[in-house]
Amino acid sequence: MNKDSSIKLLLGVFLFILQLTVSCEQKGTIPDIDVTVLESAYEKYIEKSVQARRFKNADVIHLVKDRKGDFEVEEIGKSVKGKAIYQMTLGNGPTKVLLWSQMHGNEATATMALFDLFNFLEGKDDGFEDLRTKLKEKLTLRFIPMLNPDGMDQWIRRNALDIDLNRDAAKLTSPEAVILKNARDSFDPHFGFNLHDQNIYYTAGETATPAAISVLAPAYNYETEVNDIRKRAMQVIVGMNRVIQEVAPGHVGKYDDAFEPRAFGDNIQKWGTSTILIESGGYPNDPEKQYIRKLNFMIILHALQEIADQSYESYSLDDYYGIPDNSTRLMDLVLRNLTIKRDDLQYEIDLGIRQREVDAHDSYFVNGAIEDLGDLSIFYGFDELDASGMEIVEGKIYEKTFERISDVSPENAMELLKEGFIAVKVKEALERELYDLPILALNKSTSIPFDIRTGGSTNFYLAQRGELKYAIVNGYLISLNAQPKIGYKQRVI
Repeated sequence: MNKDSSIKLLLGVFLFILQLTVSCEQKGTIPDIDVTVLESAYEKYIEKSVQARRFKNADVIHLVKDRKGDFEVEEIGKSVKGKAIYQMTLGNGPTKVLLWSQMHGNEATATMALFDLFNFLEGKDDGFEDLRTKLKEKLTLRFIPMLNPDGMDQWIRRNALDIDLNRDAAKLTSPEAVILKNARDSFDPHFGFNLHDQNIYYTAGETATPAAISVLAPAYNYETEVNDIRKRAMQVIVGMNRVIQEVAPGHVGKYDDAFEPRAFGDNIQKWGTSTILIESGGYPNDPEKQYIRKLNFMIILHALQEIADQSYESYSLDDYYGIPDNSTRLMDLVLRNLTIKRDDLQYEIDLGIRQREVDAHDSYFVNGAIEDLGDLSIFYGFDELDASGMEIVEGKIYEKTFERISDVSPENAMELLKEGFIAVKVKEALERELYDLPILALNKSTSIPFDIRTGGSTNFYLAQRGELKYAIVNGYLISLNAQPKIGYKQRVI
């Protein structure tokens, strides 16, 4: 090799190294994630006065308006029914972040997580000082924790005008929509977190895994283009997804990004704020969404940390697009390979059941119904049972009448179920009285509906060779060989 060739080779190697160095500096190093820090912060600062996802505005408003210390709290308007709506501000950093929750009144999971986050941000002398200081010095945080207090109090999606606030960003008919628009415009945040709940039947892709958290960087136009503003939201989401994959692998889905011109998320993205949608879905054995509350706390705190130190910039958009799209593939219960006899015909089906929540006494009960039957091979259940070789048997009503439902213990209920009695009669019952037992309670009803078809009743037995094995009571799968459990949400009928 001659001298000129050697010089060219060395120059080429030097330029390659220089280019690689610049590229690494531009992209940054993928940051490490220590989820134990996030988990310990949650366990220390969980707001213990809130342990269920249904609460009224008056139950929790003190957690907002009575904050002391570093938070600046101010009323920024009133709801249709005159309830105060507050914003809370903390920090004095150059990067502004706006977080709003409970735009839909019956979507409270993230609100609980914000209460936990407020506690964390007020903490002292606990080992988290460096993180807390970073957030306050690098960011200015602004929260609107309960945008729809009227909807909260009725536990409904919409506001008191029956308007969906998330479809009122353009017309601004509702006072709550005007409040959010003014809050965004006056603050002009760099980042926004749009916090919601979704139904529990979403899955992460075409799988059996519930989408405990779904995410989206909403589109700002019909072409779903990606500019720098939307790109930043996508990158922040990648970091949030990394956290959940550490603690709940596979439980993240991504919403369809079709542009919705009436929605706040899409418009706030359009107005120049990098907007991140978080939707709290379902998780096994978490009816009050307390584990999903924890996930919200962890990913929001982590996202704020990465925004503060700008480490989100190291993430590739490929990792955002790699998050599986949401599907609706879940049922509460799926019975597989169930034999049905109708007249002289015998055939085999899968049977899927969903339970709808119904409000009552500031709580709720469920109504189970057959959602679908036939070939349900693309659907999955929170509970599943292979019913091969089993047949459906109607349940009976116990002949004795109890004075009241409280006279029936869980042990009594299980013994009656084992004997083929799927319901008991009660003489006295409050209107719409709720109870927690694995058996039907009849006050006015005199029969049990039995109709194995779509939309039909979900109260029957499964028997094998003449022996009762399982009871299906209001959509709950109850093994007759197990100990009685609690957690049933039923109403005297």
